[in-house]
Amino acid sequence: MGYREVYDAWKSDREGFWMEAAQAIDWVKAPSKALFEKGGNLFEWFADGTCNTCWNAVDRHVEGGRADQAAIIYDSPITGRKETITYAELKDRVASLAGALKAKGINKGDRVVIYMPMVPQAVEAMLACGRIGAIHSVVFGGFAANELAVRIDDAKPKAIIAASCGLEPGRVVKYKPLLDGAIDIAKHKPDFTLILQREEEVAELTEGRDFDWVEAVAAAEPADCVPVEGNHPSYILYTSGTTGQPKGVIRHTAGQLVALNWTMKNVYNVDPGEVFWAASDVGWVVGHSYIAYAPLIHGNTTIVFEGKPVGTPDAGTFWRVISEHKVRSFFTAPTAFRAVKREDPKGEFVKKYDLSGLRVVYLAGERADPDTIVWAQEQLNVPVIDHWWQTETGWAIAANPVGIELLPVKLGSPSVPMPGYDVQVLDEGGNPVAPGELGAIAVKLPLPPGTLPTLWNAPERFQKSYLSTFPGYYETGDAGMIDEDGYLYIMARTDDVINVAGHRLSTGGMEEVLASHPDVAECAVIGVTDQLKGQLPVGFLCLNAGCDRPHDEVVAEVVKLVREKIGPVAAFKLAVVVDRLPKTRSGKILRGTMVSIADGTEWKMPATIDDPAILDEIKDALKTIGYAD
Repeated sequence: MGYREVYDAWKSDREGFWMEAAQAIDWVKAPSKALFEKGGNLFEWFADGTCNTCWNAVDRHVEGGRADQAAIIYDSPITGRKETITYAELKDRVASLAGALKAKGINKGDRVVIYMPMVPQAVEAMLACGRIGAIHSVVFGGFAANELAVRIDDAKPKAIIAASCGLEPGRVVKYKPLLDGAIDIAKHKPDFTLILQREEEVAELTEGRDFDWVEAVAAAEPADCVPVEGNHPSYILYTSGTTGQPKGVIRHTAGQLVALNWTMKNVYNVDPGEVFWAASDVGWVVGHSYIAYAPLIHGNTTIVFEGKPVGTPDAGTFWRVISEHKVRSFFTAPTAFRAVKREDPKGEFVKKYDLSGLRVVYLAGERADPDTIVWAQEQLNVPVIDHWWQTETGWAIAANPVGIELLPVKLGSPSVPMPGYDVQVLDEGGNPVAPGELGAIAVKLPLPPGTLPTLWNAPERFQKSYLSTFPGYYETGDAGMIDEDGYLYIMARTDDVINVAGHRLSTGGMEEVLASHPDVAECAVIGVTDQLKGQLPVGFLCLNAGCDRPHDEVVAEVVKLVREKIGPVAAFKLAVVVDRLPKTRSGKILRGTMVSIADGTEWKMPATIDDPAILDEIKDALKTIGYAD
């Protein structure tokens, strides 16, 4: 069957489709049906089944003949350390860690905060929680103390698992003082912490509260898997909320198992036993779904990479890892490729490695501009697939389903909706718009398995944030269109659609034009307040390494380009060259913060910002064109 037949099969029997997919999972007790309606537009999947995440991700592979297969490959270009952990070894390590947690009073339903760098133990901690039915909440290692405290107060963990430090190129980030500070600030206090001591920084432990990971695990009896209900939360993952209070996205156990397992072959086109690499971090949803869970559930080898796309040591580090570990399917963010492209525009590093085993590359996390995709296609000579999803959904809303059928790639589009997602583009009144017309992207309820059923301790906020704008739909917060062939285009967050003299224009469309300029490595467009036209677009340009042309020449050329490609209606006249753009650690450009700086309105330092100093540079750049006074 091709994509259309598979999608139509789901549409004609939505529950039957997922019940069939559920057969690939080991159940303690199989569910009696797929979908459970809870009223008020709330739904749960496989709620009356019982199962265990860790069993499905680890133990069943050991019993099924994969005991000696690599489960995790750890590669740290920062330290030079590499380690391969087989499924059998992973089972022993996770069972002992779960036993250590159990011995200290962690049981089914208890929350555990995990505050770790990119080391295999971060994945082991997640799996150990799942093994005994504890609910984990991973907080990005190195997150500021007050932000960690907010999450501690919301999740109320009985325990916190942390490392003594994380490593960035050229520096050690001490985690323990941040953790101590967070516990001091938080109203809720954990019963204990478990600390993984790293040789780069040995932390001081507080007697009676802090315990050494290695000692606790060595003394523990290995724990067995605890069966949990299908609707038992596997984890809480906090995503930044517009109010400054983070939103705790919940993932139910059974839906996650079924959906993620289905995606590994159908979307990412890997067979069990093959190596899959998502170059992300466990602090993000990609790290949850496609480092820790999906590859292991499906019987693949997953890579835990402690490094950066450039600077550890150079722009060839991705290609070394892919070549050395025989990666078949590679997933990263467009921003990572833009960084590599900026350092190595001609792809000299690509030529140094044997990439013949690589079949396909996937991009997600930010809109993949056509220029970056074309560069990657030319350098790597494999399909480069943009796909689109969110923390809330946990897996792809729209993708090119390579394992079912490689559809023609349309630059600028993440392709087509996946089974489970009835995607529609709506106007402000909630009515579907014509093909090719810009509108709000929404998904008809119910959402498929593996997506968020609600928010942790915030059911009213869940309704208000996602379900109230378009009754009967999940509001994605993204704007875009669907073309005549059913391909989806994500043009901007709904906040990034700007109104220039009554014309609704997508900043994403303008960024696409700027990125097509040969000297532009990366760019962003924001809408600033204008008394006459309502809003005006302002462009920020990062130029390729080695570009020594006068900045005003490049600016004049991109202004001309936008006029040619989009037209005078865009009123695009202002652009400025900057060294770098402010981003979150996952690579999302902080456009909202840039708008606030330009407009001179109040703003809060984003918790997820990679380098706060960049915002001063942005402010200075804006001043040169008459903004951010």
